[in-house]
Amino acid sequence: MYFLTILKKLIMNTNRETATEKNIEKISQNITIAVLGLGYVGLPLAIAFSSKYKTIGYDINNLRIKQLSEGYDYTQEISTEQLHQASSITYTNDVNDIKYANVYIIAVPTPVDHSKRPDLQHLLISTSEVGKILKKNDIIIYESTVYPGCTEEDCIPVLEKESRLSYNQDFFCGYSPERINPGDPSRPITSIKKVTSGSTPEIAEYIDQLYQSIISAGTFKASSIRVAEASKAIENAQRDVNISFMNELALLFDKLDIDTHEVLEAASTKWNFLNFKPGLVGGHCIGVDPYYLLHKAESVGYHPQVLLSGRRINDQMGIYVANKVVKLMIRKGHKIEGSRALILGITYKENCSDIRNSKVIDVVQELEEFGLQVDVWDPVASTEKVRAEFGIEMISEPTQHYDAIVLAVAHQAFLLMNWDVISNTTTIIYDVKSVLDKNMVSGRL
Repeated sequence: MYFLTILKKLIMNTNRETATEKNIEKISQNITIAVLGLGYVGLPLAIAFSSKYKTIGYDINNLRIKQLSEGYDYTQEISTEQLHQASSITYTNDVNDIKYANVYIIAVPTPVDHSKRPDLQHLLISTSEVGKILKKNDIIIYESTVYPGCTEEDCIPVLEKESRLSYNQDFFCGYSPERINPGDPSRPITSIKKVTSGSTPEIAEYIDQLYQSIISAGTFKASSIRVAEASKAIENAQRDVNISFMNELALLFDKLDIDTHEVLEAASTKWNFLNFKPGLVGGHCIGVDPYYLLHKAESVGYHPQVLLSGRRINDQMGIYVANKVVKLMIRKGHKIEGSRALILGITYKENCSDIRNSKVIDVVQELEEFGLQVDVWDPVASTEKVRAEFGIEMISEPTQHYDAIVLAVAHQAFLLMNWDVISNTTTIIYDVKSVLDKNMVSGRL
């Protein structure tokens, strides 16, 4: 009954400001945290918790566990030094090693399938694994992005079935949506404010205090799990819609022969203008989360218009970029069939190795449909993962001139490179990110 005793004391505290430090100290006693899923979200979270608590990192990928144990993180989010310093964490791919934990945090991928429907496979498998080893008074916290209601409607029945325990009597749940910015060392997980929630008021307070102990930016305790789930979904849906508006403007201004970025620069002089930029919208969140919200909306008979239109616009931008490059090549007298093109970058964002849901692949495939020979170079991405995900064999480094070059991702390496090695006066250079000198490019989004 350790958890319940501490929880009652937490709620009875009337002066939270002065009691927080003592509460956190109480929470840290006798706790073992198991983090399931050691990807871009789970690993930084596990490392952060290990600074305060005994922590077990669990992943089904044998190679991942071996590499982490040896001090190597292929995502490049956690350095070897940080891995070695995290002495209170152990890594395992054996579910039996986590059965002695009393707080389980599930941070596995929640992608969409080929039909753009939520794919809960990893989430439900992890939930089932935890359910089989669940004990009385254990707490399960979900971080994976889901639609409102998923935790209580989809996951908790699995926990009850596998454990034969009763929700909110024998075990408890919470939801704290992941907030992480891969490839941005200036914003570590501990510096980003965290939304928390719990299945009862006591558990909500407990989980909030638990996260407060590692998140220096503080926490926001939502009124319910469903509210916390919805907050995550709209964070990225909002960005998706705003970027889709910029992309639509880019399509319009291209027809009007107006430079989109010059327009945005002028408009940004107004104090309340939201300065979003056009671009290829990929990644594990922005290009996926709106479909989760769309799925839930349609399940209750509501058919969103703005969400869907924004997705349609963003999903076509890779094809637009490829078509624009081909048109620029034709204007400059290039024979399209057999011409050589170089794509710089395959990840979904700059200085980050994450290739999930990258829309650069749309540019590659469309150019190949036109008959171009396309090389892809990305010094940040894993050659093996790109091969497995996209069937592309990346080049190690470009050593020749190309007929067309597309800067798809603004990696620092590309901004510092010698462009004379890969281009000449007839080369079409298209700048998707609008980071190059305007005078050196043939076009930009």
